[in-house]
Amino acid sequence: MDTQKSTRAVGVGRVLIVVYAVLALAATGRSVFQILEQFSEAPLAYTLSALAAVVYIVATVSLITRGRTSYAVAWATIAFELAGVLIVGLLTTLDPELFPDDTVWSFFGRGYGFIPLVLPVLGMIWLARTRPRGGSR
Repeated sequence: MDTQKSTRAVGVGRVLIVVYAVLALAATGRSVFQILEQFSEAPLAYTLSALAAVVYIVATVSLITRGRTSYAVAWATIAFELAGVLIVGLLTTLDPELFPDDTVWSFFGRGYGFIPLVLPVLGMIWLARTRPRGGSR
């Protein structure tokens, strides 16, 4: 395994990685608490928060890790994140009663300052600019 720094982990990329890591910690903490203490109140919402936490963790690791495989995983997780934010955001806007409690992606990430909506777009732009070269895996 190549332990060199990823070229994605410099400049703006470093900021994106830090924001993803903070969201990963926030979403993980929130979902663990909700699942352990309040799961019966809103199982779908809390499961979606846990899914968002996993997505943020995988995105963070794949942005940090060098190589084509990590690059592909970063694209997949960030695309999934954007789809999740758009779908859950739209559903919660059209039918707020669908989720008795907010998820990370409810109302397009309103509870997180809309960062979940903006971050995947910025992540995709950054990934497009930092495509890996050559034969690295």
